[in-house]
Amino acid sequence: MGKGKLAKFADMETYRNVFQYPYSVLSDVPFTMRGHWREQFFHNSNPIILELGCGKGEYAVELAKAHPDRNYIGVDIKGARMWTGATRALQEGIENVAFLRTNIEIIDRFFAPDEVQEIWLTFSDPQMKNPRKRLTSTYFMERYRRFLTDRGIIHLKTDSNFLFTYTTLMVEKNQLPLVARTEDLYNVELAAIVPLGEGMAVANSSSFTLHSSFQEAASIQTYYEQMWLSRGISIKYMQFLLPHDGKLEEPDVEIELDEYRSYHRSKRSPLETRK
Repeated sequence: MGKGKLAKFADMETYRNVFQYPYSVLSDVPFTMRGHWREQFFHNSNPIILELGCGKGEYAVELAKAHPDRNYIGVDIKGARMWTGATRALQEGIENVAFLRTNIEIIDRFFAPDEVQEIWLTFSDPQMKNPRKRLTSTYFMERYRRFLTDRGIIHLKTDSNFLFTYTTLMVEKNQLPLVARTEDLYNVELAAIVPLGEGMAVANSSSFTLHSSFQEAASIQTYYEQMWLSRGISIKYMQFLLPHDGKLEEPDVEIELDEYRSYHRSKRSPLETRK
């Protein structure tokens, strides 16, 4: 029989690779490791990559195993799920991954300017009703700018056509450098990969480099991703850069809603489109 939530929370209180600072706690207890993740936890000078909304942490753990020369931090507010990845990392001795349990709305309180090089958004809730809550909205992108290096990398991997379309419109509206984009990650052909404009020049990319971007994104499949694929739903992937300069604006376009809310829940709204 698996452990219950209370047992998992008790475990994580003792885990050296887990930091629990939900909003209610952070308001009373400052996070002193802000700006010092490398020297105080990872003990190296390698790049730091965040996975926001990491769920069970399986993606962050697999990325850390594949890239021992990079540091990964999985972020989520749901600790019972996070326990899975944190436990596995400890059991397997994976030292270049940590977990932060907090609200993503206050993510900028945990990292200093230029402390993070990349962000992964893997199967985020599309938040079709509330643009402010979408993890690629101007609300969150402005927060990412506070700790992400100039022209830092953002990866979006999603089953949601709504979120993918919304993010595509965000990138176009704000002329953000696009590095790679596909509406069907597992059916990308090398011959179909072509230069995408400024993003390729900035990233110093070639067709092979872009192909490697797709390969990395496709190399790890979460449990729910496998479920989506078994349903015949294509997985979308996008990689773009976030410059520090320029005012970010929301796209003013109606987008067709997804037919479902999450894996186990169908769409409740009778609306067909939303901005």
